[in-house]
Amino acid sequence: MSLTVMSLTALLVPTYRNMLGTLAGLLDTVERQAPTQAESLLSARLATDMLPLAAQLRFAAFLAQEATFRLRGQAMPPSLEAVAAEGRHAGDAPGSFAEARDRIGQALSHLDGLAGDALDAGATLPIAIELPGGLTFDMTGETYARDWALPQFYFHVVTAYAILRNQGIEIGKAEYVPHMFAYLRSTPAASAQAEPGDARS
Repeated sequence: MSLTVMSLTALLVPTYRNMLGTLAGLLDTVERQAPTQAESLLSARLATDMLPLAAQLRFAAFLAQEATFRLRGQAMPPSLEAVAAEGRHAGDAPGSFAEARDRIGQALSHLDGLAGDALDAGATLPIAIELPGGLTFDMTGETYARDWALPQFYFHVVTAYAILRNQGIEIGKAEYVPHMFAYLRSTPAASAQAEPGDARS
């Protein structure tokens, strides 16, 4: 029996699009439930030594695009580096809700412009991740996608979700993975059990 192997493009691009859509939906929910608190929530944190919501949103938008440049062997444009810089400085300058939305929209537009095989040739590309303190991780494009790009991206998406949940925004797993409703088997029982906001955790 032959197995179909998912390409890097088929894995990463839809994943990034789905979860950026989650973040956009969460921002909609904030504006609907707590319109007068929306701007202040950008400075909310889970812990004092963690970055605020504004940073989590920007790093998610940044990471969804960074991988597409690394896996094509291209340098990141200054406009994308600026998004990362905004994330690093969000504790002092969280920006506005509209700007946070814009960063997510820019990331989605970038992903929409990629060809269906744009990242596939990067599977064997050598990729080095250099971190402060002299730490360098050497990987292939494939291991970079699996062990760095996706975990880092999900970290910021989940943290953004957790900040909003911690701040009293009424969200649940249905708001975290709204794209799953595209796969929902259409039965009365399933519909009754899958109302938005259920299965909060």
